[in-house]
Amino acid sequence: MEISIQHIEDIREAARLFIDAMGEHTVFAFYGKMGAGKTTFIKAICEELGVCDVITSPTFAIVNEYTASDGPVYHFDFYRIKKLEEVYDMGFEDYFYSGSRCFVEWPELIEEVLPEDAVKVQIKEEEDGTRAILF
Repeated sequence: MEISIQHIEDIREAARLFIDAMGEHTVFAFYGKMGAGKTTFIKAICEELGVCDVITSPTFAIVNEYTASDGPVYHFDFYRIKKLEEVYDMGFEDYFYSGSRCFVEWPELIEEVLPEDAVKVQIKEEEDGTRAILF
């Protein structure tokens, strides 16, 4: 599926479309270049899921936990991971196999431990500044 975001004002509608298409999946791996909009899109998804917490990039914390209307949401940023052992040490299995929604930025650094059924989401910035969300 592909969702196009023409303007930043369209991001909430794009997030609703994404949520409608999530189905029973719980782990979503967001791929895209630095500045493509991964954190911004995840923030919009979380807001549409009813998260009232302040939603920020977990760059230094590695994982942020938010409370949505139907349970916890985990937001990961593995950009600063140097060794896969760090992911084991943080107990990734407890999150990925919890049944709660997990949104993962920079999954290419931990692909070997992603669940097989993780949904791969590609965010591309087009030349005209629009974003294409492919999953």
